[in-house]
Amino acid sequence: MRAVRYHVDSLAEGVPAEAAEAEVLIPGAKPAALLPLLDAMPRLRLIQLLSAGAENWTDQVPDGVLLSTCRGAHGGSTAEWVMAVLLSTYRGLPEFAEAQRARTWSPSTGRTLQGSRVLVVGAGDVGNELRRRLVPFDAWVTMVGFTPREGVHGVEELPELLPDTDVVVLVTPLTSHTRGMVDAAFLAALPDGALLVNASRGPVVDTDALLAELTTGRLSAALDVTDPEPLPADHPLWTAPNVVITPHVGGAVRDARRRSYRVVAAEIERYVRGELPDNLVQGEY
Repeated sequence: MRAVRYHVDSLAEGVPAEAAEAEVLIPGAKPAALLPLLDAMPRLRLIQLLSAGAENWTDQVPDGVLLSTCRGAHGGSTAEWVMAVLLSTYRGLPEFAEAQRARTWSPSTGRTLQGSRVLVVGAGDVGNELRRRLVPFDAWVTMVGFTPREGVHGVEELPELLPDTDVVVLVTPLTSHTRGMVDAAFLAALPDGALLVNASRGPVVDTDALLAELTTGRLSAALDVTDPEPLPADHPLWTAPNVVITPHVGGAVRDARRRSYRVVAAEIERYVRGELPDNLVQGEY
């Protein structure tokens, strides 16, 4: 079995000869940039992603090819990002940073995670890592997923859950079911003062609907992802009140690549043994 780790920047020099024999591809770019490589891999059987999200690939995988994600590599670091923006927002750190730059001593009373009601939409790796971090802060955590099970509510229960929450954290993958899920009705169901945190994908949230709520000051938000992304310099979301924006860096930490390849190696090992990858999202033998 041959595997090729091939960076898209090298395609200008042509497709490597090894591609014709390789059964596994670990892509370093989006599908459109790798079409010449895919066309040159007649023995391709597994595309193993380095990301936890697969939305760019699900409609591009050739027939008979498995698609597996890197779930398990980035959950901890993404959960840390959520904790960072929660604590920063609740304790008013952005405002204190502004006061420091202005050399102004401006005491104020912040909020606390203790006793806060946190609704986590997405009960996979990131969601579970986040719950594990929230519980020691004495937050009340409610998990929501597309498959109801013990300890996890179904998404059909969201209309009843949203009015009784302080924070909604989105850590769900982008699918046809989640695209635009957080629309005007979803946001209107949240109580005044609620905080929306998006650590999933930008199109899960209706940007115009969110802007409307931010502009009135009724809700606040912390966004690691946006729609569109990257966010254009003239987009009104940049200057909207009550929002913190980071440039899709939830999983961008040191050693992230090493953790990714640890998951990748385990998935390829399963494939070599004739087993389905644990993180399979498309395809079957």
